[in-house]
Amino acid sequence: MNRRALLATAALVLAAGPILTKTAHAQAAPDLSVTIYNSDLALVEDSRDLDLKTGRQRLEFKDVSAAIRPETVSLSASGVTIIEQNFDYDLLTPDKLMEKAIGQQVKIVRTNPGDGKETIETATVLAANEGVVLKIGDRIEVLRDDGVPTRVIFDKVPETLRARPTLSVTVDADRAGPRPAKLSYLTSGLGWKADYVALFDEKKGALDLQGWITLTNTSGTPFENARTQLVAGEVNQLNNNGDYQRPNRSMQSAGTESGVGERLADYYVYPLPQRTTIAANQNKQVGFLSAQAVAAKKVYEIREGGFNSDPNPSSATVAIQFSNARLAGLGSQLPAGVMRVYMRDQTGDPKFVGENSIDHTPAGSELSIKTGDAFDVTSQATLVSQEKVSRTRSRYAMKYLIRNARPEAVTVELRQGGLWRDGEVKVESLKSRRIDARTLGWSVPVPANGETILTFTVETGW
Repeated sequence: MNRRALLATAALVLAAGPILTKTAHAQAAPDLSVTIYNSDLALVEDSRDLDLKTGRQRLEFKDVSAAIRPETVSLSASGVTIIEQNFDYDLLTPDKLMEKAIGQQVKIVRTNPGDGKETIETATVLAANEGVVLKIGDRIEVLRDDGVPTRVIFDKVPETLRARPTLSVTVDADRAGPRPAKLSYLTSGLGWKADYVALFDEKKGALDLQGWITLTNTSGTPFENARTQLVAGEVNQLNNNGDYQRPNRSMQSAGTESGVGERLADYYVYPLPQRTTIAANQNKQVGFLSAQAVAAKKVYEIREGGFNSDPNPSSATVAIQFSNARLAGLGSQLPAGVMRVYMRDQTGDPKFVGENSIDHTPAGSELSIKTGDAFDVTSQATLVSQEKVSRTRSRYAMKYLIRNARPEAVTVELRQGGLWRDGEVKVESLKSRRIDARTLGWSVPVPANGETILTFTVETGW
């Protein structure tokens, strides 16, 4: 019988009471403060009163995170010097208890299913690998699940096993008596992310935006009644092997407004308005942003990275564009996250139309949230001609056939990349504008159930 099945049926009983260690007494309900960063990192600050003796002694903190980074631990208290610290994470389980009992004696109690009588034998644990091997008197026996109710009685819990992860700190106190102390450390297993729900009204040219913070705790430890604040931004960490996938570039242009809220160095801080309990293995959502009637519009976008002919037409991208500037009705920086866009159908019910991720976005920025592709608005590029005008410069003549199969007129925003620093428009059928050093933009009106041809010639190089 395998060990897992055995321990599932055996009741493991301790004959002795809890082990008492000579440690200073700590306040049972610490005052917790948790600062959570984006990159699977959190700072825990645990304030409590310690009742210390004079001289050297050991303090035990049994409520620390199971994912603590022990090298980051700091304990500050008046008149206290840290001598050494240990993090004990060998947790008390039936498997571990049996492993620690190898070479020692335990009591095996079996109950006769017929008459309920118990028999007790003293056994020496010889092995606890894929099963438990016992020496009982002159015989060797494998503890097995054979239908007979069985339990194992241990005299005590080994000192190296803990019911939960424990940080023990040996200190030297200059005097006896109670005093306030603060334990702080970094831990993984705590994280947060932002999610946004945007309800877009195309006729009104506005959207309602709701922001949610999702807290995740996989540290193995609950944090009860904690003051919690969230830091938006990627802090630099050495030897960080976690994978980080940058969000899609949603900013059309970066803002220059100072956002609302607190700051920490060059990061934004979002304190939760009330203390909260972050239970182990829990996801918790807290609202942090609510804005109505933010100016917005739907656009159709075509993006081209170079000067080529397309054998087939391509669908335009559908995007919702808005600004988080004060004048647009928002005036707040937006932490990185996923924005989900809804629109009301003909019956007035909101329906999901698409989602995209955004990067950390300063206030005053222009955002473009791609929601999908429009199969009835298409573009097909044709490279009409290409010629070298000098050793370092070329001239390209392009034609774009943009078609609209919708019952209403649309405007397509065409973005032409691939320019060098000295790119220059020679001829164009519609007026262009410079988007950035490598990109030109045209706003192309296309009639309902119709088409528009955009032509231009550019010279680029250096």
